[in-house]
Amino acid sequence: MEIKINFNVPPYPGKEMEYMKEAVRNQKICGDGPFTRKCSQWIEAQTKTARCLLTPSCTQATELAALLLDIKEGDEVILPSYTFVSTADAFVLRGAKAVFVDIRPDTMNIDETLIEDAITDKTRAIAPVHYAGVGCEMDAIMEIAGKHHLAVVEDAAQGIMASYKGKALGTFGEFGCFSFHETKNLSMGEGGALLIRDENYIEDAEIIREKGTDRSKYHRGQVDKYRWQNYGSSYLPSDMNAAYLYAQLELAEEITKARMDRWNQYREMLLPLAEEGRIELPYIPSYCSHNAHMFYIKTKDLEERSALDAFLKGKGILPASHYVPLHSAPAGLKFGRFHGEDKYTTKESERLLRLPLYYELTADETEYVAEQVKTFYRQET
Repeated sequence: MEIKINFNVPPYPGKEMEYMKEAVRNQKICGDGPFTRKCSQWIEAQTKTARCLLTPSCTQATELAALLLDIKEGDEVILPSYTFVSTADAFVLRGAKAVFVDIRPDTMNIDETLIEDAITDKTRAIAPVHYAGVGCEMDAIMEIAGKHHLAVVEDAAQGIMASYKGKALGTFGEFGCFSFHETKNLSMGEGGALLIRDENYIEDAEIIREKGTDRSKYHRGQVDKYRWQNYGSSYLPSDMNAAYLYAQLELAEEITKARMDRWNQYREMLLPLAEEGRIELPYIPSYCSHNAHMFYIKTKDLEERSALDAFLKGKGILPASHYVPLHSAPAGLKFGRFHGEDKYTTKESERLLRLPLYYELTADETEYVAEQVKTFYRQET
């Protein structure tokens, strides 16, 4: 059947093309132009972080964090297996081993009570992932990191406009990493940002991001010429991409509210099924403010999820499952190890099905999706 409701539609509030044309008129379409500065300043103000550096992707933001921490061969980094490959890739590329621990079944985040047992004399960092824009237990994670002198790199790819106990996700650890991929709440097609908490890292971050040169200082008039200072790469997005993103940052509150309205509508309509024990709905701790990045349900098992997925596609709806746990993937077996018991990671990942959710999704479309989910379970009785 023809798909009527896609899983995702990239946000497009309206000023994106106007700002991209302005970037062209500025005759500055490479990196670190006016729109890049506007985006960085907006994120710094919104998150209250010391410095934000826009990057071509969240993957590269995480790579930049790994370089700044001088992660190297023989090091270990603790992270959940239930995450996107980029969380592990950034550290594995530096020669580190990914040490996976189990997740909590309620939030699908890393189980903070299992982290300390996974620490060895080779552990250098912890990489918590804020799944669906719902914060990990950062108080406990930061306490463990402090006790063992470990760095924390937050994978906040899904976390912009979300907070834990009133503090923006991505601002607890030494570094936080945002994504502005087309599937995220705010998008520049491909893009990301590195949030830096400690000002002592800023100069090194600017140098590595600018091919190992002090070009950022040159642009600020702090040096007469820029020179090769360290190893580095090109971690700058085009200012045209930044222009696209800035149009959405200006409307971040509106976009978040629109998504939240649809999220709440799903929850209200599907709550009776959850109360009957047919499905489980997302759990949001009272001290977490999420951003409606995704709405998922959990089915009884993989077989039921597959049946529901096929049923919805037959009704013109495109849902989506999510990550295949990294520890079970070929590269996970090669570059990592699972510490402890996989009690929830695989089991819960096989039950989870994401429903369509995006800025322009209408109330009628949301109602249609929810009604089809209810129809599936009514026919199962």
